[in-house]
Amino acid sequence: QVQLVESGGGVVQSGGSMRLSCAVSGIIFKTNVAGWYRQAPGKERELVATITRLGDTSYADSVKGRFTISRDNAATTMWLQMNSLKPEDTAVYSCNVKAGLVDFWGKGTLVTVSS
Repeated sequence: QVQLVESGGGVVQSGGSMRLSCAVSGIIFKTNVAGWYRQAPGKERELVATITRLGDTSYADSVKGRFTISRDNAATTMWLQMNSLKPEDTAVYSCNVKAGLVDFWGKGTLVTVSS
């Protein structure tokens, strides 16, 4: 059974930092593309960042230079380091792993950035 479990969300002041973690089990994590998505209240889910099995990364324009995605294939964990947070970063953040045509999702963790 594939499981993705996020942790690290909460409330942070504008300009602050937060690190999200995603523990992955039940899948050969090292062979898959992984990423973080977010959904703000009243908005559609959007891609935040992705990382390939080789460590190549890509970011949404809105978070470039502020967020960093990373992974440890041996530990089957990935992270999202978020710096210089803004109120508009407030959202439920979910991790994702792609296995062929199948997407696996965590339940998400809420990040609230107060102004």
